[in-house]
Amino acid sequence: MMELLDEARKLSMFTAYNANVDAIVYLNGKTIQGLIDEFGTEAVRRRMEEFPRQIEEPIDFVARIVHALKTGKPIEVPLVNEELQGWFDSRFNYDVERIGGQAGIIANLLANLDFRRVIVYTPHLAKRQAEMFVRKPNMFYPVVENGKLVLKHPIEAYRENDPIKVNRIFEFRAGTTFRLGNETITVPYSGRFIVSARFESIRIYTRPELKPFLPEIGLQTDGAILSGYQGIRLCYSDGKDVNYYLREAKKDILLLKREKDLKVHLEFASIQNRELRKKVIYNLFPLIDSVGMDESEIAYVLSALGYPKLAERIFTYNRIEDTVLGGKILIDEMNLEVLQIHTIYYLMYITHADNPLSEKELRMSLELATTLAAAKASLGDIKSPRDFETGLGVPYNERGEYVKLRFEEAKRRLRTREYQIVIIPTRLVKNPVSTVGLGDTISTGAFTSYLALLRRKGAL
Repeated sequence: MMELLDEARKLSMFTAYNANVDAIVYLNGKTIQGLIDEFGTEAVRRRMEEFPRQIEEPIDFVARIVHALKTGKPIEVPLVNEELQGWFDSRFNYDVERIGGQAGIIANLLANLDFRRVIVYTPHLAKRQAEMFVRKPNMFYPVVENGKLVLKHPIEAYRENDPIKVNRIFEFRAGTTFRLGNETITVPYSGRFIVSARFESIRIYTRPELKPFLPEIGLQTDGAILSGYQGIRLCYSDGKDVNYYLREAKKDILLLKREKDLKVHLEFASIQNRELRKKVIYNLFPLIDSVGMDESEIAYVLSALGYPKLAERIFTYNRIEDTVLGGKILIDEMNLEVLQIHTIYYLMYITHADNPLSEKELRMSLELATTLAAAKASLGDIKSPRDFETGLGVPYNERGEYVKLRFEEAKRRLRTREYQIVIIPTRLVKNPVSTVGLGDTISTGAFTSYLALLRRKGAL
C-alpha cells in the first residue's frame, strides 16, 4: 500500500474553496458560571425559552450553550452578526487554533504527505488564515502579478483587509457543574458546541482577476478537489443570490477542464436547506467526475432528486442494500464517473462497468483511504508520509465480516451487472485523538489513489 501512496504523491493537486480557522475552547464550570452571572439568571432563562436559532447578540450564545450543556447534546449554531467576533475574542482565550474547512484541511494533508505540488485557493486570505497553512515548499496559493499567474506560499499572498471565517468550538466534558439560579446543572455527556460563522462577507467564488488563469491551473495539476458550496446563501443584501454563485461555480469547473480532461472531485457536505441542496446537485454534479459523501448525505441528495422513500429508508435503517441502490441512481442520473461513500463501518465505491479500474484496484484505493484516516485518528494529525504506517497497525472494525455478508446479499438482490461496486470495512481507532476532518481525509486518500491507479494504466 505504501507503493500506491508513493505513486499518488507524484501528483499535483488543486483544492478550493473553503478554509477557516477553528478556534477551540475547553470549557469549565467557572467560565460558564461567569457568563450566567454577567447576563443574569432570569435573562438567560427567558432567552433559553425563546430558543434563538442563530446568534445575533451575546445573550443568544449564552442561552444556547447553557441549553446544550444541560442536555449534553452536540450542536452547531450559526453566528450571523460579524461584529460579535470581537466580543468572543475578548471573552475567551482559545486553547487551540488550527486550520478548518474542507479545502484547508485537505491542502495541509496533501502538503504534509509530500505531494509534488499543492495549490490551495480560497477567495478570502487574511493573515491569521494564511498562517494556518503548513510551511512546506510544495504548498502554493495562486495570485496574479503583472498579468501573469504566480504561485506563492499563502503566507506571502495574504491580503490585509480580507474577512476571516472563524468557527469557535466549545468542547465540554461530562460531569462539569454550574448553577443557573437555584438549579445545579451537571453536564451529562461530553460533546461540543460550535459557533459557526455565517457572514455575508464570506463567499464561495473565484476572484475575477484569477478566473482567466483557471485553465492554466488545470494544466499544472492532475486533479482538483472542490468543496464549500454548502456555505452559499440563497440571497445576499447586494442583490446576488445562489443562482449567481452557482453559475460562476460552473464556469470555474469548465475553465479548469478547458485545456485537458482534469478529473474533478466534489466533497459534499450536508446542506439543510432543501432548495439550496437541490440547486447545488443539479448545477454542479453533472460537470464533475467524482463525489464523496457519507450515508446521511446520500440520503439528503436522494431526497432532493425525488426519492423521498428511499432517502427515509437510509435515514431510518441504514441498510447497505438501500445505499447501493441510492448510489446507482446517483451515478446514473448525474453521469458521475465514480461515487465514494464513507461511513463509520465501511467505505464504498460505485462506478459504471466500463471504468478503467478493476474491482481489485478500486478496493486498493479504498484500503489506502481507510488506512490514512486511521493514521490521522491515531495521531491527531498527519505530519509526514511515514505517519501512514501507523494506520497499517489499526485493525478493521468488528463489524467487518457482517458488512461483507450484507454487501453480498445486496448484490444478489439488486441488478449490478452494469456497475462495479466494491466495499471494504474501515480501520477503526477505538480512542481517536481527533475525529475532525476524517471524512475529508478518506475522500482525499481515495481520490488521489484513484488518480494514481488511472495513471498507472495510462488512463489519466
